[in-house]
Amino acid sequence: MAKPIPSPLYEKIPQKNTLHRALDLTIFFLLLSLLAYRLLSLKNNGFTWLLAFLCESWFTFIWILNVSTKWNPVSYKTYPERLLQCYRVDELPPVDMFVTTADPMLEPPIITVNTVLSLLAVDYPANKLSCYVSDDGASPLTFYALLEASKFAKLWVPFCKKYGIQTRAPFRYISRELLPSHDNSTEFLQEYRKIMGEYEELRRRIEDATLKSISYEFSTADFVAFSNIKKGSHPTIIKVILENKESRSDGLPHLVYVSREKDPKHPHHYKAGAMNVLTRVSGAMTNAPFMLNVDCDMYANNPLIFHHAMCLLLGSKNEQDCGFVQSPQCFYDGLKDDPFGNQLVVLYKYLGSGIAGLQGPTYSGTGCFHRRKVIYGLWPDGRMEIKGRSGKLTDERIQKTFGNSKEFTTTAARLLSGLSGISHCPYDLLNRVEAAQEVATCSYEYGTSWGTKAHGMRVVELDFLGIDRLVKSTCKSQIGWLYGTTTEDVLTGMRIHARGWKSTDCRPDPPAFLGCAPSGGPAALTQQKRWATGFLEILFSKNSPFIASFTAKLQFRQCLAYVWLISWALRSIPELCYLALPAYCIMAGSHFLPKVQEPAVLIPISLFVSYNFYNLFEYYGAGFSIRACWNNLRMGRITAVTAWLFGFFSVILKLLGLSETVFEVTKKDQSTTPGEGSDNDAGRFTFDGSLIFVPATTLLLVHLMALFTALLGLFDHVGIESRIGEIICSVWVVLCFSPFLEGLFGKGKYGIPTSSISNLLFTIAVAAAAP
Repeated sequence: MAKPIPSPLYEKIPQKNTLHRALDLTIFFLLLSLLAYRLLSLKNNGFTWLLAFLCESWFTFIWILNVSTKWNPVSYKTYPERLLQCYRVDELPPVDMFVTTADPMLEPPIITVNTVLSLLAVDYPANKLSCYVSDDGASPLTFYALLEASKFAKLWVPFCKKYGIQTRAPFRYISRELLPSHDNSTEFLQEYRKIMGEYEELRRRIEDATLKSISYEFSTADFVAFSNIKKGSHPTIIKVILENKESRSDGLPHLVYVSREKDPKHPHHYKAGAMNVLTRVSGAMTNAPFMLNVDCDMYANNPLIFHHAMCLLLGSKNEQDCGFVQSPQCFYDGLKDDPFGNQLVVLYKYLGSGIAGLQGPTYSGTGCFHRRKVIYGLWPDGRMEIKGRSGKLTDERIQKTFGNSKEFTTTAARLLSGLSGISHCPYDLLNRVEAAQEVATCSYEYGTSWGTKAHGMRVVELDFLGIDRLVKSTCKSQIGWLYGTTTEDVLTGMRIHARGWKSTDCRPDPPAFLGCAPSGGPAALTQQKRWATGFLEILFSKNSPFIASFTAKLQFRQCLAYVWLISWALRSIPELCYLALPAYCIMAGSHFLPKVQEPAVLIPISLFVSYNFYNLFEYYGAGFSIRACWNNLRMGRITAVTAWLFGFFSVILKLLGLSETVFEVTKKDQSTTPGEGSDNDAGRFTFDGSLIFVPATTLLLVHLMALFTALLGLFDHVGIESRIGEIICSVWVVLCFSPFLEGLFGKGKYGIPTSSISNLLFTIAVAAAAP
């Protein structure tokens, strides 16, 4: 039994934000003033005035969502040193760790290997940990890399724990220029040099395998399963690479390779499908009550992160207050001043803290600790979403919900009854492989509730003493990671919140996990497009937060926070229209701003100054420079009219039945040595032949043409002084799209393809010449 808790394991601390609230309200008042002025003068102005009013109404709505989300920020302070005062080491709960990868070309195996090694080396009893690596590409290269890494782990893990190494990803630790200063003994230096040599050998072998300098012996027992692999069509492959057979707390955790069955005739649901397979496979093999999932590039940066997470999961007086624990996404080797606006530090600092004060942070798809029973569909009050009409939780009804595997449904029922693990412990993982393979087939989910939307469901309160009652529910039966969107993480987290669970924010120092942010234009925009597409799919689905707020237990302000997030793609249309207005007004002799001599001109000027001061205030508070603030403002405009716009059209085409959305894997940077990417070109915007760059390039060319004609006085029917506001706005837009301006004259990957520029110039010229 756990000892009485002498002190709380964590504190929830409200943050003071008086100045922030004052700025929020000031900008809100100015937005309302501008809308009132538009309405009062609407009849005296034309189309541009109406369009500006509609766009500004949308911006005001988004600002309301923003203010609501940020209004009550909180932070969580954990006390990991108190955990072992409350629980003995053997009482700490087991955790199943999931690492997902899909393509060894886009996600190099050396990155996955470092993530796995960092997880195997965390400060937590090894006999309580199991690491499952999902390889959706069924790549022998990834499996080979893990095999080689398991040999290195036998040196690396003891070395880290013996000397208290804080950086547990070997490529980050070994790449440092100076030796750690805490131990310069002869023994340490000898082991350090040995570790360096072994890691370099590991890296060389994996690189040789990547370059196909070595061949796999497909006839061997390890690789025979990969001999007839075809992309998108292969059987289930599950390999136990490491097994802690003696259940030693100072040994190595289990390491299991999982590649689910794929068949072109069956949908695979991208990452959500892979996560559900990992959940079932781990349930059949180890069945830990808690699960951690990370992307293949997100290594464990804080060796005590499991202790921090357990403080939140075990320290809550009511389990309902902590359905899952989410750590913010943080990145290593971030470029100075965040030129691509994708380091997300300010977003998590202010918006993340604000939503933590509501029902809790959204699930971000990586760096998250889950309660397995919550993923299985359990409600905070002990009810459970299952199929059928009768009120009893029979074996037949469990199988209809979780599938026909007797071994897996037994472990699921065991976990839902408050137990964990496999009934016969200690157990042999190899003897569980057959049961695990059964739940990883393409057809296993048919007729079940895994990730699906099923009708005729009821919610049954779990009472394994025989007291069951039937309760109607508006929530359909859905368990596991949910399908129907490319952002399965946000949708799954929202459904957890809709059941009444809360989530908690975990931000230890140093950061819990670190990953690599996309570099360059194409990679950064591809990631944003996938997010925007998936978010909008949620908004237009039956899982919309509005529906969940009125029919389930999603709190109203938490609903507004979700709407702020999932409306990214919708923002592209008013953003594009508003950005195009200055150029249109210059060339059409119209205006959308009050004239300079009118007192009302102070409203948009004050709004412009206040909003930019607000952003400077936030970035300065997060420790960033003015240049970083400008880069993020600029990338915000670029992203809206490129990635978000394409995300919007992708969803519209899907709704019309003309196409399906596709999960696009973001290319991971393979840089594993210091100094790489630190050259002068590292922060330059890059281009390719993708259509995603067309709208922004077109917008830039239109503004350049408008400024050119205004300066030459080609539209002399309207004086330039009456359009000074529009000209200033047009210059501002050109500055925001300065990376594209540089791209017009750049070469290679730093230049916009000449063919694209020629076609755009021809189109714009024809449009301008039209009567």
